[in-house]
Amino acid sequence: MSTAPALDPVHTALLVMDYQPSILAALPDGGDREALLGLMEAAIADVRAMGGTVAYVRVGFTEADWDAIPAANKSFAPLAQYRVMHHEDPAAFIHERLAPRDGDIVVRKIRHGGMSTTDLDQQLRERGITALVVSGITTSGAVLSTVIDAADRDYQLYVLSDGVADPDTEVHDVLLRRVLPSRAHIVDTAELHALLRAE
Repeated sequence: MSTAPALDPVHTALLVMDYQPSILAALPDGGDREALLGLMEAAIADVRAMGGTVAYVRVGFTEADWDAIPAANKSFAPLAQYRVMHHEDPAAFIHERLAPRDGDIVVRKIRHGGMSTTDLDQQLRERGITALVVSGITTSGAVLSTVIDAADRDYQLYVLSDGVADPDTEVHDVLLRRVLPSRAHIVDTAELHALLRAE
């Protein structure tokens, strides 16, 4: 049983970050992708059923975005050089199995963190959101960056351990066990289900 504090769905948002076909494709082959999507479908349905907020973050670039990326940016300069992840490319859309609905928050970012180049923080605060359940790909990119940023903004944080993934499983494990717990409660989808009903 989780020792994490219960969640009030009215003040809780599930962040679904970078669940896009081109990013999912970077994960190791096998059934893990399908299992991951299935778990996320269930978590999204759970949060919606309890009256929580679902917020989607996706990465996608315009020509102007690519042109503004300096060569010194080790992560993003190659994306600009090869014009990867155009925001209108279907491979950069949110995966169809997790498609947003009316009333969900959807933002487009151009860096790792979900809040760094978006108005996500503002939209969450306007809805009275104080707790975030973070899911996404990759653990070492979007998840880590967003958790660090959101912790500095004083959100109560949870990381969905079976809703995050990384191409490097060793890095993923170290982050979940040694790094992220200093800023967030680590829970899985079953624990989330219980925490949303424990208020």
